[in-house]
Amino acid sequence: MKRILIFATLGLFVCVSFAQNTITLEDIWKNYAFSPSGVPGFNTFPDSDFYTLKTKTSIDKHKFVNGEKVYTLLSDDDLIAAQSFLRIQKINDFSFDKTEKKVLLSYQMKSIYRRSTKAFYYIVDLNKHIVKPLSDTTKGKQSFATFSPDGRYVAFVRYNNLFVVDLEQETETQITFDGRYRNVINGMADWVYEEELSQSCYFSWSPDNEKIAYLRFDESRVKEFSMTYYGQLYPQEYKYKYPKAGEDNSLVSVHVYNLKNKTTQNIDLGDNSNCYFPRIYWLNNSSDLMVLKMNRHQNKLDFFRCNINTNEKELVYSDENSAWLDVTDDYFFLDDNKSMIVTSERNGFNHIYHVVFNGKITQLTNGKWEVAHICAVDKTNKLIYYLSNESNVLNRDLYCIDFSGKKKKMLSNGKGWNEATFSPTCRYYRNVYSDANTPPVYTLHESSGKMLRVLNDNAVYKEKMKAYHFSAKELFSFKTPDNVELNGWMIKPPYFDENKKYPVLMYVYGGPGSQAVSNSFSSSFDFAWYQMLAQKGYIIVCTDGRGTATKGDEFKKCIYKQMGKYEAIDQIATANYLKSLPYVDENRVGIWGWSFGGYLSSLSMFTGENTFKMAIAVAPVTTWRYYDNIYTERFLQTPQENAEGYDQNSPITHAHKLQGKYLLIHGMADDNVHFQNAVDLVTALNKAEKQY
Repeated sequence: MKRILIFATLGLFVCVSFAQNTITLEDIWKNYAFSPSGVPGFNTFPDSDFYTLKTKTSIDKHKFVNGEKVYTLLSDDDLIAAQSFLRIQKINDFSFDKTEKKVLLSYQMKSIYRRSTKAFYYIVDLNKHIVKPLSDTTKGKQSFATFSPDGRYVAFVRYNNLFVVDLEQETETQITFDGRYRNVINGMADWVYEEELSQSCYFSWSPDNEKIAYLRFDESRVKEFSMTYYGQLYPQEYKYKYPKAGEDNSLVSVHVYNLKNKTTQNIDLGDNSNCYFPRIYWLNNSSDLMVLKMNRHQNKLDFFRCNINTNEKELVYSDENSAWLDVTDDYFFLDDNKSMIVTSERNGFNHIYHVVFNGKITQLTNGKWEVAHICAVDKTNKLIYYLSNESNVLNRDLYCIDFSGKKKKMLSNGKGWNEATFSPTCRYYRNVYSDANTPPVYTLHESSGKMLRVLNDNAVYKEKMKAYHFSAKELFSFKTPDNVELNGWMIKPPYFDENKKYPVLMYVYGGPGSQAVSNSFSSSFDFAWYQMLAQKGYIIVCTDGRGTATKGDEFKKCIYKQMGKYEAIDQIATANYLKSLPYVDENRVGIWGWSFGGYLSSLSMFTGENTFKMAIAVAPVTTWRYYDNIYTERFLQTPQENAEGYDQNSPITHAHKLQGKYLLIHGMADDNVHFQNAVDLVTALNKAEKQY
């Protein structure tokens, strides 16, 4: 097939002839033809070595030891026999109680924001073949329905209030009564906690099934943001609480509800007007609640042990940093109720520590590399399974180490990217492996690393890559004029000729702690788009500049209080490096990005002094004064404290410097990066009489 392709933005006029299949935009984003397959319905069972898989008509139980199917837990035939309208294909999510006699199904799930959802939940009694709604469906959908540890109760949030259902007595109890839209939220995050602290459900069952700890968000003092929704005769105005940089947050408090005596206890954690409570955890004794409290600058994280019986609280551990701290889920509390396994950047790189409350802090991993995540802690055998980039800054390998920091062993092959999910017993795990040019391979393993079975090797997708003549993604590195080594990847056109000159489109994200360059396969639809552009004669390039992850605090946190400055310098340096390559057309280098990437593509374009021929910015932040406070203040402090840091690196400030072609794209109902950002940038461009 021969096609004439014209791209005015980079001045590219090429004629490309291909014998293989041609990638189209419709195939990428309408037909979803370029997405690797996964393992549907994979969930581990509580305290066992079994997992579930979901087919079109059933949910099946499998053994970790060999992957064999044990039996069908729930099928369409079961649902039909119970006279239910539900079918496996209609189920959004599911979870089993500890006895595997009951299953909780979600139906007609709807997203609220990025991590929060609401749905109708149903309880299936597998022995009695009965399907019942968890709650009266006429009262509305529920959020975060969760079994108690023994499976007798289910707690959920509805209309900002917390409820609990006793499955044995078939009764529903409302725990909170003051929940009100845009005012008070119980057991569920407000907008900014969900978005920036990566958690939306904020209630937790005690191990003894008798108590529920939860957070209450008083949003009354938080200012509202409004957007217009179109599509009807009269557009609808949508309002929600959005605290911008320097503005007031919700007042958050911690509470514990006792199911036996139906009382609610308030946990006194001191002043809550200028801080965050990012996580709550029960210790194994069910008497102590661990509450994490972080200061507004987000450079100090305190761990408070709160005794529910005595109302005493004790600061047992603090983590501090000269710049900022990232809240993670790598906090594992041991069964002695007086120690934990955590990660920290306290020595300049993210590593694992064993912490005795108010006592010794022992570093278990060490080196100029980073632990990415703790996958599992085997409390019985005192082993920690974790992912790190020790073998290569672009890799992610699975390791095991004991509680004393000895007997470290790599369990993966040191050649690519791994993601491991362990059984609750830590005897087995499922691994997902990929590299830059290998789509995900799903396998089962013993905890020793020995592979037991391949669940899915994406062989069909591999053949599709061949059929569509995908170009290899090449990893590279170079040093900038500031003597900073940057890593990148490059996709060249098929039948690449080093004696020709090619235009380049750079992709950038670049947000603090992010990683866009790795030895892993990109499952994003953009990857197929880049392959399509490569077939049309473009080279596609991406580099991770200063501020991104995996290289330690010095590399990541040099951007503190001046976010955008070094990131843009490094993207400009990348463009100039590419122009030095003999096969790059130095007059046709463009850059694009989305969200933080839109911010960075704009700033690089405006300050690059004609480095870029063109730029595309999708949903860019154009001034950090307009963005939410948790994210922005983490890196810049408040505008009141650091006005210069906000304004010096704002694309609006530099709009008058625009040279070249600039395309701005922004959704008008974006709840995260508001359309206001685009409007004010457009105003600045208009005043400067710039064409865009």
